[in-house]
Amino acid sequence: MYRSAMVWLIPLALVVPSTADAHFILSSPASVSQQDEFGSPQKSAPCGNTDTAGVPDEATPTNQITTVPTGSMLTISIRETIFHPGHYRVALAQDRASLPADPAVTAGSTACGSTQIAANPTLPVLGDGLLRHTSSLGNTMQTMQVQLPAGMTCTSCVLQVTQFMSNHALNNPGGCYYHHCATLTIADNAPAPDAGTGTEDPAGGCCNTGPATPHLAALAGLVLGVLGLRRRRRRP
Repeated sequence: MYRSAMVWLIPLALVVPSTADAHFILSSPASVSQQDEFGSPQKSAPCGNTDTAGVPDEATPTNQITTVPTGSMLTISIRETIFHPGHYRVALAQDRASLPADPAVTAGSTACGSTQIAANPTLPVLGDGLLRHTSSLGNTMQTMQVQLPAGMTCTSCVLQVTQFMSNHALNNPGGCYYHHCATLTIADNAPAPDAGTGTEDPAGGCCNTGPATPHLAALAGLVLGVLGLRRRRRRP
């Protein structure tokens, strides 16, 4: 019975849908949306609410707000789960509608090719060309810092982290860019946030704050059922 059960389990595992088209996790500040182990959803601009063309919103809100002091240096922590050569951009606006559009790209050997990087960014862009890389970041936590404008205060403003991928395809809602956002309250005399907080597991994994996906739950149920059947058959 055990061998025949494994024959059925192997093809079932092979048909589990893959989420490997997702690329980075925003760990800190806390993301506005729950992220799976690859960072999905994250494709659509401005905040990655959907990964599916024609579907307006697949995101589950976290309702988390990070409070930071005005004029402070903000540390942003990300983990790139799937490697693409490129870089990151950080922007800040009072609301999503005020965030900047993704920069235009110039096709080269790939459809995404290259894009312009602001050498001296101004609001709403806080930093551009960050973590520029042509080799893998190693699927480990990476940090970048941006300076918040002196004297700027806001309640529930939007911090956007955008990933540019030079060798990506255009056939998805994000095209050459993926996106995450965080909700910030910037206040005078606010305590600096702990840069280590976020959705990452200190042991190196990622905490999926959403419910288990249906296909994984079904697979787990089948495994438990097979084990239970084996125990019953062994009883005298």
